[in-house]
This record gives sequence, C-alpha cells and structure tokens, in this order.
Amino acid sequence: MTSTILPTVPAIRRGFRLQFEPAQGCHVLLYPEGMIKLNDSAGEILQQVDGKRSVAEIIDSLHQRFPDVPGIDEDILAFIEVAHAQFWIELR
Repeated sequence: MTSTILPTVPAIRRGFRLQFEPAQGCHVLLYPEGMIKLNDSAGEILQQVDGKRSVAEIIDSLHQRFPDVPGIDEDILAFIEVAHAQFWIELR
C-alpha cells in the first residue's frame, strides 16, 4: 500500500479536529467520544493534512523542514497508514 498512497490526498475525517492543547503540552486530535494525545511527530504530520496536499507533497514539505532526520519518509508513510487504519484520516 505504501507507494500507492503517495498520490492520494489525506484529510482529517469529519468529526475530528486537530488542535494544540496547552494543558497537555502537545497537539491532540479531538472527536466526540474523546481525545487522542499526539506525539510531536504525529502533530507535525497532521498539521500538514489539509485535504489539498498529497502524501508525496506532505513528505516533501516535512523533509525540507527536517532534513537531518533519517528515515523521515518511511516514518511519515507509516504514520499515514496507521492514521488511516484508525479512521483518523481519509485518503482521496
């Protein structure tokens, strides 16, 4: 599935909202039944998910911002796959 998701455009699913939560000190994904506390990497990736940019464009953007992080491409792809499997995002 990995290479086939590069041209897709991820969007945060309806009913979910990404925001920075000062009390938690991190980004969270809110939904009607609760909240998902995100680590820094997940927060950075989901901030790029706007329903307009493809997965490949998100990878390129984050690679430019964090050029010294080894394996960032694979980490982003893995997170996108997990977020999709968890129904946090949809792929178009």
